[in-house]
Amino acid sequence: MQGDDFAYELSFVPLPHVERTHRIERHGELALALRNEDLDKLDGALLDVRAGGLAMQNPNRPASPTFDSGSSGTLEGSLAEQVAQVITQQVNPAIASHGGAAELAGVEGRDVYLRLLGGCQGCGLVSVTLRQGIEQILRRVIPDLGEIIDVTDHQAGTNPHYESEKK
Repeated sequence: MQGDDFAYELSFVPLPHVERTHRIERHGELALALRNEDLDKLDGALLDVRAGGLAMQNPNRPASPTFDSGSSGTLEGSLAEQVAQVITQQVNPAIASHGGAAELAGVEGRDVYLRLLGGCQGCGLVSVTLRQGIEQILRRVIPDLGEIIDVTDHQAGTNPHYESEKK
């Protein structure tokens, strides 16, 4: 998850090991394996390999997160219940692709305490996920939140999506 842009993953895989759920496109000597489910999101995108690295220029943007709480469109219950609803219905589906999840650890006043799990626990990009992803979703749905505080024991993470260099 990365703010208003798609997040891109890059890995080097021998062509015989590419899954059947991917389409292989060849660009000179470079073969790209693209997930079939993502092809429409890459329509019109350009992968620039000339600048001494890789830069993705994609005119497409992910759909803005929406909250579906039935026909009324409003959250019900205490602040803790509202935050838990948003985590369950919007945040966790968004971070599940990286093996991550979030849970509400507590609420004090308007401040929210979150615990991140799975691929998010110990991930080197957890602050990006928290500030540009989770916090943006929560504030869009519940605008008058106070601080959003991560209380995760990241040192105990056993399977982070991206290894932290600090470990």
